[in-house]
Amino acid sequence: MSNSASEENEEEQAFHPPSAHHPSAPSHESFDISTTVDPSYVIALIRKLLPSDIKDGEHDIRSGLICEQPKAEGRKEDAVDLPENGGEAEAMESSENYGKLDRPQHRSDDHNQGGSAREETWEECGCILWDLAASEDHAQFMVENLILEVLLANLVVSQSSRITEISLGIIGNLACHEMSRKKIASTNGLVGVVVEQLLLDDVPCLCEACRVLTLCLQGGEGVIWAEALQAEPILSRILWIAENALNPQLIEKSVGLLLAVLESQQEVAALLLPPLLKLDLSSLLIKLLAFEMSKLQGDRIPERYPVLDLILRTIEALSTIDDCSQGICLNRELLQLVKELIKLPDKFEVASSCVTAAVLIANILTDANHLASELSQDLNFLQGLFDVFPFASDDTEAQSAIWSVISRLLTLVQESEMSTSIFRHLVSILASKLDLIEDDLLARPFDYGEHKTNETPSTKIDARSIAMKRISDILRQWKFSDDRVKSTSSMEDYYINEEDVDKLLHCCCKASR
Repeated sequence: MSNSASEENEEEQAFHPPSAHHPSAPSHESFDISTTVDPSYVIALIRKLLPSDIKDGEHDIRSGLICEQPKAEGRKEDAVDLPENGGEAEAMESSENYGKLDRPQHRSDDHNQGGSAREETWEECGCILWDLAASEDHAQFMVENLILEVLLANLVVSQSSRITEISLGIIGNLACHEMSRKKIASTNGLVGVVVEQLLLDDVPCLCEACRVLTLCLQGGEGVIWAEALQAEPILSRILWIAENALNPQLIEKSVGLLLAVLESQQEVAALLLPPLLKLDLSSLLIKLLAFEMSKLQGDRIPERYPVLDLILRTIEALSTIDDCSQGICLNRELLQLVKELIKLPDKFEVASSCVTAAVLIANILTDANHLASELSQDLNFLQGLFDVFPFASDDTEAQSAIWSVISRLLTLVQESEMSTSIFRHLVSILASKLDLIEDDLLARPFDYGEHKTNETPSTKIDARSIAMKRISDILRQWKFSDDRVKSTSSMEDYYINEEDVDKLLHCCCKASR
């Protein structure tokens, strides 16, 4: 056997030693995971990520990894090394997806073959660590063994977009766990370096940077990150990315970052929201919504559905903030866009977005009640609201919001002044929703005893109860209308099942007592 083959065999044995020589650790010392990962193997992977040209802190990092024993009792670091082309690496799924994106490779022209081989090994080891970091036990062990310092060094010196992407991906998975998220925020220089990655032009790197920032803003150390982001050039850059990105995944990540600002602790929003509003965040979100709606009404692209949903959730969150609600609620373009979404005939693929749109409309009507009169004249919009209702079956707040809109619209309907065809259209819509209304009343019956016990002059009447009362009034008007109205020529367009009318009338009368 040749020397090289012998060395290769020795290295292979170092990473796959016979079980008889290295018995499994006792249960109280092993990781709580489905597969056993040798701590020395994890440390060896981290060592492979050390940049060859790091200067500051080089001795501390290298000595910490090479000389320090793994933080697991009963095991010793053998200072083993990874083979240059180990075969066990598996890139995590997100990394594989990003690899399909068209992006520039930021590599120096003078990289020789050895340099490329080192980068391939780095990528292989980095992807394994990216995957391992999803486990909280692994994440904690990696942090204890200086993974953050190593990744910081790579972000500072690396010219490779792939290395930057993987480094940010590992940090993103580490940020999913509270303990390691705290360590990320306290690692000297790391917060600022992560924020600087927003200045890159590489799509996968920007996706991962936005993901890290989104996770960290929502943690207990969110203020630290908000302070690093609050400079106007950085916030302008985030908005610029959201507006100019062509890749749906990057739009999703950048808008998700904006949503995280609104949903984070109050101190974070206080730091970042005022400058974002000054940079016209509201107009940007409405512009993005208009673009996604144009895509939705053309050729539907499933990968764009999450983008539409995030944009609507961000606008909805903005509509609940005092300083922003007026601008959102009085925007005519926004109202038209959400009306179009609610009136879509096929809502199943964008069900979540339709529910969010209905909640947004409820918020709009709270601050701009005069718009309800306009909406009450659009019966297709009313039908669309009823059609959205089943998609909110698991969301009590969304159901209440939808009922509040329906009750507002029905209260403004003047059935006695309608033309016969429009009146017939309204009754056909209501009668066709018999099963929906019955199911909702069965799922959430009125507690009449509670109403009597707690009733006071200031008690807010339930919106669903108001809607039931109005539906019963409209159906009574229909029942008492003469046969000429019932047999109008538009009968073929708006079919009405009289048995359903009777059942719904009885149901609503009982519910609105």
